[in-house]
Amino acid sequence: DHFKKNPFQPTLFLFCGRRKDRIKGLLWDETGFLLLYKRLENGKYQWPNKPEDLLEITDQQLRWLTEGLTIAPK
Repeated sequence: DHFKKNPFQPTLFLFCGRRKDRIKGLLWDETGFLLLYKRLENGKYQWPNKPEDLLEITDQQLRWLTEGLTIAPK
């Protein structure tokens, strides 16, 4: 409700905790929700500091993010 997005659409929603070393993904697949979890052994995810910051990212940016790379423009 906070982001005004429908969780039942074919979209992967990503969330990051305070330590920024793990992300969780939530995806609706018509039979239920799929929960994905990824933890970096070394380093931290480049993640917005404010919870209200919402980003739409490309497939390439998702790959970079899961590899621990930055997706922010330089």
